[in-house]
Amino acid sequence: MTGHPLDQDAVLARFARDVEDGHGVLTDLDQHSGDGDYGDNLRAGVRLAVAAAGRGPQRGFGALGEVFLDEVGGTSGPLLGLLFSEIARALSYGSADAAAFAAGARAGLTAIQRVGEAEVGDRTMVDALAPAVTALDRSGYAAAAAAALDGAERTAELAARHGRASYVGERAKGAPDPGAVGVALLFAAVAAVAEPGAEVADPLAGRA
Repeated sequence: MTGHPLDQDAVLARFARDVEDGHGVLTDLDQHSGDGDYGDNLRAGVRLAVAAAGRGPQRGFGALGEVFLDEVGGTSGPLLGLLFSEIARALSYGSADAAAFAAGARAGLTAIQRVGEAEVGDRTMVDALAPAVTALDRSGYAAAAAAALDGAERTAELAARHGRASYVGERAKGAPDPGAVGVALLFAAVAAVAEPGAEVADPLAGRA
């Protein structure tokens, strides 16, 4: 799997726009199953990353990784920081093409599972990230975005076994996990930038 270098700054700009647009939806989803701060934390982190990328040497994923590891709270902040940092590291080696992005996403998934101990089926961001990584290896960005969205949608049927949502158990069912939707937003942004002619579904469609 090869291709043109990924424009990280364009991905960050697209992701930031989508997070801003989806803030209310992400907050509502987290109020259904958590403490309601996911939308605020994700938006704050992305805003800081945009500012950091605009004034320093860090490019898109490097800025995201630094901010989310060091400055974003909640359960998901540091975990997303691991994902962003691994992608940034992989893209910094060589061509920054689809194969490099796939390697970084795979390393990020491994790091998240090592720290958070979540598996597919636990109703976490892993439910979107794991199938996205598999699809990315096989078929590219647009397929990864579709797989991430499908994985996020499936979390609506699951009882949580990790994180704040695990405290409410079966009551978390009926709406997707906000962290999984956030991952779907990320992969949709990457696909929209890397494969502009591809059909990429909006993870927030129909949720407002």
